[in-house]
This record gives sequence, structure tokens and C-alpha cells, in this order.
Amino acid sequence: MDKKTAEKLYDTCYMQVYSYVMTLAKDQHKAEEITQETFFKAMTTKQTFRGESECYSWLCAIAKNLFIDSTRKSSRYQDEPDETLADIGTDIEQSISDSDSSFRIHMLLHEMEDPYKEVFELRVFGELSFSQIAAIFRKTESWARVTYHRAKLKLQERMNSNEI
Repeated sequence: MDKKTAEKLYDTCYMQVYSYVMTLAKDQHKAEEITQETFFKAMTTKQTFRGESECYSWLCAIAKNLFIDSTRKSSRYQDEPDETLADIGTDIEQSISDSDSSFRIHMLLHEMEDPYKEVFELRVFGELSFSQIAAIFRKTESWARVTYHRAKLKLQERMNSNEI
């Protein structure tokens, strides 16, 4: 990849790739590091972009692989959760452990429309990965992630309005 193409790719896609990595890593420093590694690998690897997909998709695939590798390496030395468990430690899930709050949250969940309700329950209570949820609905893993995120936001809004 020539220097001009590399600079254009970096300028065009940096923030998108960084945002994607932030959703995986949930840590600013780790996301910055993985994003930089992604562009370095894209520019220095012998495998070049074949044009079969968008540049952004290609870069995100590299970033995801780097994130998974990083998580595996760090989990060997520390007992950190892997990618499939990365979202389980949020505020909503912690509130569920409190029995009084748990009942109220279940009432709010009961009123939530599908597929948000089912995706949230499969992720939190069923402890399924996004790829497993996607397979159940016959959708993409990205769809499962987005639907889960939207369900969390809807539940959080309802919790805030009901002061749970």
C-alpha cells in the first residue's frame, strides 16, 4: 500500500474503527492501541485489501482479530473475561442481583417489545454469545449486538423514569 493511499485510508476510517473497537474493549487506551495496531497491520501486511468488501469492514475484521488476540493474551496472565462476557458487567445486570430491584426490572422487561426483550433476556439470563443469539433469530451478529444495546438503552430509560 502506498503512502498516499494509507494516509487517505487512515483519515477516512480512523474514527469509525476506533468507535468499533471501543464497543469491544470498553477502555479508551486499549481501543486506541488496537486501532493503531489495526492500521499498522493493514499497511504492512503482505495480504492487501482485495476490494471484496468495504475498507471499513476489512479494517474492523482486522481490529476484531487483534482485540480477540489481546484478550486471550491478557486472560492467560489475568483472569479477565473473554469477548463473549464483556457486556455482562454493566449497571443493569448489577441491579438485577438486588431482589427488590430485580422484580421491578422484570416487570419493565415484561412490558418491553420483542425482539429487544428476548435478545436482552438471552444475553443476560441465558448468557448466550451474540453469535448464538444471531443464529436463533437468523440474523447477523451485528444485528444481535445492536438490538442488545438498544434493549439496554430502553430498559435504562424506563428504569430512570420509574426511579429504580
